[in-house]
Amino acid sequence: MIGEIYADALAGESVEIEYVDGARAPLEAARWFEPIGGDEEFLSRCSSPTLDVGSGPGRLTVALTRRGIRSLGIDITPRAVALTRRAGGFALLRDVFDDIPHSGRWATALLADGNIGIGGNPAALLHRVRHLLRPGGAVLAEVAPPGTRSRVDRLRLRRGPLAGPWFGWATVSADDIRRVALAGGFAGADCWSAHDRWFARLS
Repeated sequence: MIGEIYADALAGESVEIEYVDGARAPLEAARWFEPIGGDEEFLSRCSSPTLDVGSGPGRLTVALTRRGIRSLGIDITPRAVALTRRAGGFALLRDVFDDIPHSGRWATALLADGNIGIGGNPAALLHRVRHLLRPGGAVLAEVAPPGTRSRVDRLRLRRGPLAGPWFGWATVSADDIRRVALAGGFAGADCWSAHDRWFARLS
């Protein structure tokens, strides 16, 4: 159900993020189709091959392919995978905890657009991704700005009367990413900002 409602958002339907306290916010899926300020600075740090975790409609996977960097997007939504392929990128229907091709050989793994929050347990996610990387590989993650409270929310997607199941989603602040990186098995993290977005390289 999560994937179905998310696919509706990618198709242009009005979808909201609903929190357990009743608060709602629009899921602005349209912004993931076109380059966003800060993408260039983010992608310039990628090495080949790069795994784009939670790749959505594939804007970063496709951009990397056009740069000549071998890249693969993975997403749990068939529509997202189809959109990436249609745009000229390579993508597979996979959860990051599934079997991933070339495990242990990726140079870079991307957790863009807040995808470090997948599953609501950033340390567990980073442990998993670390095993997908080759020795010396790095994670490039988008994080929340300094001063943001790191937290785990329970939320679900809603399209009108139709609501998906509740799931956990984490927010990790730039203030806390080094601690989270250590908990996830990385030696540390270096942060930078571009176009009002914050990123970290974990290695």
